[in-house]
Amino acid sequence: MSEPEFPTPDVEVESTDPQTLKDRIESGEEVFILDTRVPDDVDEWAIDGENVESSNVPYFEFLAGDPDEEVFEQLPDDREITVLCGKGESSEYVAGELVERGYDAHTLADGMQGWARIFESVEIDADTDATVAQYQRPSSGCMSYLVVSGDDAAVIDPLRAFTERYREDARALGADLTYAIDTHVHADHVSGVRALAAEGIEGVLPSVAIDRGVTYDGAVTDAEDGDVFQVGDVEIETVFTPGHTSGMTSYLVDGAVLLTGDGLFAESVARPDLESGDKGAPDAARQLYESLQERILTLDDDVIVGGAHFSDAADTREDGTYTETIGNLKETMDALTLDEDEFVELVLSDMPPRPANYEEVIATNLGQEEQSDEEAFELELGPNNCAASSDAMTDGEATQD
Repeated sequence: MSEPEFPTPDVEVESTDPQTLKDRIESGEEVFILDTRVPDDVDEWAIDGENVESSNVPYFEFLAGDPDEEVFEQLPDDREITVLCGKGESSEYVAGELVERGYDAHTLADGMQGWARIFESVEIDADTDATVAQYQRPSSGCMSYLVVSGDDAAVIDPLRAFTERYREDARALGADLTYAIDTHVHADHVSGVRALAAEGIEGVLPSVAIDRGVTYDGAVTDAEDGDVFQVGDVEIETVFTPGHTSGMTSYLVDGAVLLTGDGLFAESVARPDLESGDKGAPDAARQLYESLQERILTLDDDVIVGGAHFSDAADTREDGTYTETIGNLKETMDALTLDEDEFVELVLSDMPPRPANYEEVIATNLGQEEQSDEEAFELELGPNNCAASSDAMTDGEATQD
């Protein structure tokens, strides 16, 4: 639903930037949010947390000039209220209405689009001389990685919205970005590989992923199972791990960190239906089982696994990253202990809705559709939904949180 133009509030309305709100939530501070978007948008994607209390009152409830008193009965009169919307427009108007009534209210700058621009970097504590940083996008749970060794750097699963950030961070560590690598054709966010390749950085895509119809394949290097990419003093080895997609590929950094894309997460395994649909999902799930059992779980137990996403069910390790060792995953994730038939049944039993705009995102990543930077950014707003399930994988039950 498009929002109308709103009058300028008669009172001064303060705003808080998204990073400040996130820091408050993570510090354990009690936060009250008034979300003025329509209920369907809130149900799909919202800011939450154990210490976050929210109320959803659509902005049009305030447009009549004299909202029902029931609206205000939902709001605390003794706490600070953060008002948010999609882009920060209707929330400013609503916050002004609240301030005029004596509430301590402010707006979230740029709304949920501002929330989606938070992108944080945390270094993984791993047994390697390379710097391996995990980038976390809390609005969607998307993650990417920067590997730096000597004068060279590689980014794995880059997001188009943050391509310059990777280059800046590499330069800050005294390195130049030499590789931009994707694990597969993503369905939930627009990849930055094509944009970085256009700037002279060597783009890398799995060969099977290219076979899906990538239109810019002449501008990238195709990666086959076992291929090695040298980054400074460390090697990044290609490990073919299909299942989530036919071209799903992991990358083993210096024998210490396995970047699994959407094949395996710290709290779950991949969903197998985004490429081949419901009809092809059972076969893809069996392929995923084989990849996990024969290609990933056979690695040393102390190898650290880092996926391309995290969910609300995920917890960070002591280093602040959403990662886990293979040994711990074997012990805690029941899905990895099942036989093939049981695994397939569990994975297919209760998958979440497919990511918003996923078909358009896939077409964009294949190069079959063109999007401006702003169009690409809006395409990927919302949760990633790339896992088959989340905490269900660790308790043996096939329920989705």
